Order: sequence, then C-alpha cells, then structure tokens
Amino acid sequence: MMRPRDVVRAWVDAFNRADVDALTALYHVNATNHQVVESPVEGREAIRQRFLAEFAATKMTCIPENLFEDGEWAILEWRDPQGLRGCGFFHVVEGRIAFQRGYWDKLSFLKLHGLTLPKDSD
Repeated sequence: MMRPRDVVRAWVDAFNRADVDALTALYHVNATNHQVVESPVEGREAIRQRFLAEFAATKMTCIPENLFEDGEWAILEWRDPQGLRGCGFFHVVEGRIAFQRGYWDKLSFLKLHGLTLPKDSD
C-alpha cells in the first residue's frame, strides 16, 4: 500500500499529464475534494467531472516545492510556471485519498489563464 507522500507524488504526476482516469483512481469512492475557493466536491465521479472540466478549460502544471507526511496526511506546497502558489492537504486512508483540501488564489489563477470570474462570484 502506498504511503501518503507516494500517493501525492502519483497525484502530481497524473495531474501534470492531465490524466483524469489516473487522478480519480487515487480517490476513495466517497472522497471529498475541497478547494477552498470552490464548493466541496463529493464522490469520485463528481471529482472526475470537475477534473475533466478544469483540464478542458486550461493547461495546469503543479511543481512541488515541499512535500511533508504526518501519519495519514500529506501536505504539498506547490507553484506553477506562471508564479501561482498554493498548498494542499491530503488525508490518505488505505492508499487512497479520502479528503483533500487546497488553498490557492482563484483571482490570480483566472487572470493568469485569461479566464473570467463567474458571474455568481461578484
């Protein structure tokens, strides 16, 4: 069974390839992915749909800066090539992500990728 840091390394690799199937295989069926700038996404299939939509909208790259492990948790500090930074917390149970929370600046992300702020976010 993979340790939390190994699961996150696999997650980064799949993310950087925009491999939605490999990404979602790393999550428990009832996992939650909560990027704090968005509403939580619950369930592997909903997480899969979110990744499909995000990768269709823009190319994203995750460059790990620090990766820590504490028990069932892995903490990833990252940046992208354009200077956006963030961090993610991954609760890994039995080799799969049960819960993920990410912190990053949505407005900076939208500006960097030439996207507009959704109307309901005004």
